[in-house]
Amino acid sequence: MTGPLEAAPRLVATHAPRDPEGVVVVLHGGANRQGDPRVSPTQLSVLRMVPTARRVARAGGRRLAVVRLLNSHRGWAADHTPLDDLRWAMARLREQYGDLPVGLIGHSLGGRAALLGGAQDGVVSVVALNPWVYPTDGVPLPGRRVLVVHGQQDRIAQPSHAEAVARRIAASTEVGFIRVPEGKHAMLRHGGDFDGYAAQFSVASLLGADAVRLDPPVAQVLAGEEWVTA
Repeated sequence: MTGPLEAAPRLVATHAPRDPEGVVVVLHGGANRQGDPRVSPTQLSVLRMVPTARRVARAGGRRLAVVRLLNSHRGWAADHTPLDDLRWAMARLREQYGDLPVGLIGHSLGGRAALLGGAQDGVVSVVALNPWVYPTDGVPLPGRRVLVVHGQQDRIAQPSHAEAVARRIAASTEVGFIRVPEGKHAMLRHGGDFDGYAAQFSVASLLGADAVRLDPPVAQVLAGEEWVTA
């Protein structure tokens, strides 16, 4: 007789070059669900981040390793959050890649985990896509580059909350905020823009702005313009 399978986080490699110069970790969202709280590789919030990870892999070429983190539990519970899984992932990546710089890209609750977990050792850039946050969230992120991309038609994660958090983090580091006027939470409409901005910003932060072709909104952010409408 065997009991129920214990939930555990997993790392899924999207791109694993032999000698990378940096690592990008892609974090999915997903709300709490009654019944089985474990994360399935086929749930929509997980699948949505596959093209994001692939876009980063293409932009980074042989210079960046790209992995997706599958959380152990759905949602954000009092006794276990995506931050716990992110800490686990960072420890595993240090074992594999040593002290290579790390970029985080997260969507929805994964965006919240990226923003709150970006202070961990080794993280140099954070991208939050339609982050589901409380307006009181935000931790100092000195030395990190931070980008928030938010659809202005998002009815699940409020853009005003994300803007409040971005302004709070801006007290400690450079933060850019790109508004996507017609973007919605699932990032299906204008999905290429969300993925492209995340990939370009991550590659530029980890490898230098000359390592990737930049779309105008990302170029504006990297040039110091904080609030940009795509």
